[in-house]
Amino acid sequence: MQPFVLYNSEQRKKVEFVPRQEGHIDLYVCGMTVYDYCHIGHARVMVAFDIITRYLRSQGWKVRYVRNITDIDDKIIQRANENNESIQDLTERFIQAMNDDAAQLGCFAPDQAPRATEYIAQMQTMISDLVDNGAAYPALNGDVYFQVDKFAKYGRLSGRKLDDMQAGASERVDVDVEKKHPFDFVLWKHAKENEPFWPSPWGKGRPGWHIECSAMSTCCLGNHFDIHGGGSDLLFPHHENEIAQSEAATGEQYVNYWMHVGFINVDGEKMSKSLGNFFTIRDVMDKFHPEVIRYFIVSSHYRSPVNFSDVALKEAKSALSRFYHAFKAYQQQYAEPTTQNLDQALVSRFTAAMSDDFNTSEALAVLFEIIKELNRAIKEQQAEQAQLYYSTLRYLVDILGLVQHDVDEFLKSDIGQVELNLTEAQIEDFIQQRQDAKKAKNFSQADQIRQDLLDLGVVLEDTRQGTIWRRAD
Repeated sequence: MQPFVLYNSEQRKKVEFVPRQEGHIDLYVCGMTVYDYCHIGHARVMVAFDIITRYLRSQGWKVRYVRNITDIDDKIIQRANENNESIQDLTERFIQAMNDDAAQLGCFAPDQAPRATEYIAQMQTMISDLVDNGAAYPALNGDVYFQVDKFAKYGRLSGRKLDDMQAGASERVDVDVEKKHPFDFVLWKHAKENEPFWPSPWGKGRPGWHIECSAMSTCCLGNHFDIHGGGSDLLFPHHENEIAQSEAATGEQYVNYWMHVGFINVDGEKMSKSLGNFFTIRDVMDKFHPEVIRYFIVSSHYRSPVNFSDVALKEAKSALSRFYHAFKAYQQQYAEPTTQNLDQALVSRFTAAMSDDFNTSEALAVLFEIIKELNRAIKEQQAEQAQLYYSTLRYLVDILGLVQHDVDEFLKSDIGQVELNLTEAQIEDFIQQRQDAKKAKNFSQADQIRQDLLDLGVVLEDTRQGTIWRRAD
């Protein structure tokens, strides 16, 4: 197994991963609440942990990947009532849509996808344990609350101190008269009129959101497991509350490492329905090939915020097209290799990037170097070198789940853009001439080459992975 480091949100630094069981990794990721189609932020979480899982497995790790489904909550109940349909019909429809979207994005299904409604009994058992040991209390109205001041380490994940939060909470927190502390959170909610419910020791009701993940994760992976992941928006209070209720119930450490995926912003602001900058995966797939969306996500480090725009996706399409064009150039000149000889130095550089907190942007930089060498070897008719670079590139892009479509089928997605009077090879030659001019500090010539290409319908974009091109709109 290839060792690796990851950024542990709880420690706020990168640390070397040490498994609980040699060669095995148990991974739990907070999944979707299924009352609507998944949005592009969900896509980022799906793709990020799909790539992490693919990479770890490629390095010999046995990964057990669990991603839950929340199929009961206030939003689901409200949407089902608005649609005049049953909760089961609503959630089944959007679970299928979620799975279809994930498959379109090239994501493998998780090993387990537990649904909250399948674990009500386990949630009630955990809540009973918390009540029995004094960490939770039933309220007169039938709710059950976790008592945060009974958990001394509350706030350790987010770095927040309960006293500081309480001091500034008087005008920002809705104080429920049933609560003993303003930050106590609900474990069991009494059923309101015409709401779905389950019988319980505290009366008819349904689980709170936080307890769902504690019950499902510990049932699937045990009381103490390796990695828990999700979006950055879940760090507080959801994951903070998971730690508190899980450790108070079991008496064991809950999770060793916490991983959080960065936000997707639109024009510098977090995507949200209230701002009108909300995009479902299906919205975006209507305009761009699904693998372009995947590449857009892969091209940034999973922890960094990224800005979503049509321009960014066009750049992603241009960059991804370079892989397909390189493969097409090889396949037009040579037969598919019968053996997989790999350039181990390049593989090692790729692995070094991915083993450093899954740095896909640095890994892609290695792949673009391979494309450059592959194109050169093809042009110079160096068959043995071309085969080596082709096989190495094929092996590494498979780890990232990229270039998984028929070459011609993907390249046909250029339909509707400006037609070019240049071949791919000619464009690459111009890019190389521009790079040579910049190295020679002949910036006026470099600028002229850029303008000449623009006049011919080709836009150049300088990125960390090198210069990429796309057709002008």
